[in-house]
Amino acid sequence: MPPHHVALSVRGSVSYPCLVAIASFLACCSGLRADAATVLVEAESFDNHGGWTLDTQFIEQMGSPYLLAHGLGKPVADATTKVSVPAAGDYRVFVRTKDWVARWNAPGTPGRFQVVVNGKPLATPFGTQGAEWGWQDGGTVSLPAGEATVGLRDLTGFDGRCDCIALTTDKTPPPNDSGVLTAWRRTALGLEKSGLPAEPETKGPYDLVVIGGGYSGMGAALSAARMGLKVALVQDRPVLGGNGSSEIRVWAMGLIRRGKYPRIGEIIEEFCDHAKKSPGTYEEFGDAKKEQIVRAEPNIDLFLNTHAFAVKRDGTRIGSVTAIDTRTSRELRFTGRFFCDATGHATIGHLAGAETVMEEKGRMGMSNMWAWDEADGPQTFPETPWALSLTMADFPYPRDHHGQWFWESGFDKDPLGDAEGIRDWNLRAVYGAFNAMKNGDGADKHANAILSWVAAIGGPRESRRILGDVVLTQDDIVGKKEFSDGCVPSTWSIDLHYPKKEFAEKFPDNPFISIAVHDNRVDRTYGYPVPYRCFYSKDVENLFMAGRCISVDHQALGTVRVMKTCGMMGEVVGKAASVAIKHGTDQRGVYEQHWGEMDELLKLPGKARRASPSAPIEIPADALPLAPAG
Repeated sequence: MPPHHVALSVRGSVSYPCLVAIASFLACCSGLRADAATVLVEAESFDNHGGWTLDTQFIEQMGSPYLLAHGLGKPVADATTKVSVPAAGDYRVFVRTKDWVARWNAPGTPGRFQVVVNGKPLATPFGTQGAEWGWQDGGTVSLPAGEATVGLRDLTGFDGRCDCIALTTDKTPPPNDSGVLTAWRRTALGLEKSGLPAEPETKGPYDLVVIGGGYSGMGAALSAARMGLKVALVQDRPVLGGNGSSEIRVWAMGLIRRGKYPRIGEIIEEFCDHAKKSPGTYEEFGDAKKEQIVRAEPNIDLFLNTHAFAVKRDGTRIGSVTAIDTRTSRELRFTGRFFCDATGHATIGHLAGAETVMEEKGRMGMSNMWAWDEADGPQTFPETPWALSLTMADFPYPRDHHGQWFWESGFDKDPLGDAEGIRDWNLRAVYGAFNAMKNGDGADKHANAILSWVAAIGGPRESRRILGDVVLTQDDIVGKKEFSDGCVPSTWSIDLHYPKKEFAEKFPDNPFISIAVHDNRVDRTYGYPVPYRCFYSKDVENLFMAGRCISVDHQALGTVRVMKTCGMMGEVVGKAASVAIKHGTDQRGVYEQHWGEMDELLKLPGKARRASPSAPIEIPADALPLAPAG
């Protein structure tokens, strides 16, 4: 490699200041001239995000987290950072972004933003080209050697997005590979030259590594920790709770403390929300409380903003899971005796080669809920020609000031490969509806209306599921089939969502309003006991699962998928992991050889704990009294 080829990576100072380092692009990886000086700036690692938010939902599809200008029609504050320019010269500016409505040939470019270098905005607006993620050319800027400032300036408030910025003395854009942490990014980020080991930093070994920090993941982590296991809880968002966080605001449904094991659910009750409606308020979802409860457990190491993207098998077992810090691209490798897939999408199971299933058609979709309010005086809202063209008759009018769960789309779209497209379609629907209220045929009644909240993070209902020793079916539930290991009470009806016909005619390819069809033959008081054998993979011997990716068919998913029920699955998994480790067995062995012991553990109060899986049980004085019979 020629010694005069210089590439500089710039990452923010957040927890990783040593990552500002000079590295070399390999010509074969980058496509850039061997003598080109390049400064790579990852947007998620800006020193100051300003009003931009970190979006990590689509890393697997487009290769990276990105910053999103989710301002609800009002430009957000600038994101800024400092970079070190290796040599004076004229640098061409390339920005990896997209025109997020171009795939639908929609008029206008709502995601426009500028790059600001040393206080001066570049003339070229970004986010105006390309239906897919790619490098947009912004022209050249003259830079002296030394420190420079780079900023992102939102121009619209309508979801502009930036992955990264490359300043290069070459005229050729970097490669557009969408893989997670590809070779050229690693080189450009200086990961090999930053003083860090070439291999990911190893965390562990843990007794249980839980991937996913929603209700199911939290339940598994807290339950296992209280049974004396050393636990890693890995969550790709900055907050816990998943669909039940302030980011998505699905209220916690499903009854707890029911049936044969009325203690199951007590852990979930410690942190679940008590929102009065869905979506509720930010405060009702208690993000800080959830994190406080998890961090209070000395046996749990919590890793927020950490996205798992690779699995290494060791024979029929998972040996490790590799993840990246979504703010810095620092790689971590988690080793453990057992793993729990609580991702909602069976991500870990899929990567591990477990058998999974997903219906081709007829799946439930993704929701992005929203809310509006009344100001003291008249308010304006920008025209949205790029949004769905709606009148007041095209959607259920949100008279109670919020768009609920039924703002849902993506039923027959790819819930994994095109998740960003589903989310963006939902945004177009919301903005189109509010435009009808403000600028269309509803304008005379909504002069004072303001758009107060729209979920930028989608709330998915259904995708891949991992097959276990039992695949629970609708017939099992309706027929009340008894399983010897039935344990988690599902108290929701079989609730399946379909496009609502009266609102589907205008957009038949992707309707955005759903209807819930209920099969009420489920006992919603006592609950149907879901068997433990649905909570582990039949062919990966150290993989548990909890939440929406458990071993059920499409219809059965309609009753087990609600928040508290998913959380209770996690509680069972945590206790099962402790039994497996105590006896040196696998998940199947817990059922076949030690179910009597599991039966006793499942009857313990949620606050019961022990120092190790073989230590005596301690019942604290503040344990809840036994629940009355369901």
